[in-house]
Amino acid sequence: MRAQAADVLTFGETMLAVQVSGPLTAGGQATTTVAGAESNVAVGLARLGHRAAWAGRVGADEPGRAVLRALRGEGIDTGHATTDDTAPTGAMLRERRVADLARVHYWRTGSAAAHLTPAHVAPALSAGAAVLHLTGITCALGDGPLAAVRSAAEHARAHGWTVCLDVNHRARLWDTAAAVRALRPLLPLVDVLVASDDELAVVAGGDGDGEESRVAALLSAGVAEVVVKRGALGAEVSTRSGGHHRAPAREVPVRDTVGAGDAFCAGYLSGLLDGLDAEGRLRRAIDTGAFAVATAGDWEGLPHRDELALLDAAPGSAVR
Repeated sequence: MRAQAADVLTFGETMLAVQVSGPLTAGGQATTTVAGAESNVAVGLARLGHRAAWAGRVGADEPGRAVLRALRGEGIDTGHATTDDTAPTGAMLRERRVADLARVHYWRTGSAAAHLTPAHVAPALSAGAAVLHLTGITCALGDGPLAAVRSAAEHARAHGWTVCLDVNHRARLWDTAAAVRALRPLLPLVDVLVASDDELAVVAGGDGDGEESRVAALLSAGVAEVVVKRGALGAEVSTRSGGHHRAPAREVPVRDTVGAGDAFCAGYLSGLLDGLDAEGRLRRAIDTGAFAVATAGDWEGLPHRDELALLDAAPGSAVR
């Protein structure tokens, strides 16, 4: 059993990730790692000194063992992760196609994570946490994972946790209409909603509505904070109490944008756990996102707490 309740509990699909340096058809050099939106957030939080727990589901196979080993190596509690003896660990292939543009291919249908149910995450919920972090990706995996997300959000709300939902819409997993049907009913259970500006239409408003009205609709639905990511233009947060704050992006060389949104979420939740105000939470989120885009990999470049100040150093300088 866990000695202390987690600061943040999350769950979802973490996959074997094959990364190709160029087009696959041209025989680009490949490397292997593990990746998943929720576990990326858990890595970011653990490196920032928080207690992070991941309760996903993997196959009884070598990729599943690699996932658990990698997450444990990052200090993440995987004590309530589960293993499926009949279904494989999912996989993804990411090829660098043009400059910093990457193309992602998935093999997730019928994976162990697609068989996740509320019963699988119940022990992790019973162990407790301060924050529950969820993403739309898990909801897209099937009826069982969607039911697990809903039951977890209901449990968290009933026990006074903070519920964070990152919309994280993946058009290759489901269409917008399916995402609307699944995610909008969750809004009354959500405290912090994170979305890129083009994802707001999935969770609020109708055709022709502007961003301001969509944000207002989310706040009226019960969401306490709506955080909008704008990439190179920074981010902003609107609160139900009427507050509104913006923060500019960090100017860093862009090397790899995959995982930047997860890094942003980790930074925002870290700021929330540390009691930072809205501006401070945005600043930390933008800083962790900057580390992600300036380094290769989904999570490998995420900062430890004592490294956050590195972004303030002059370009090209050496820390001695």
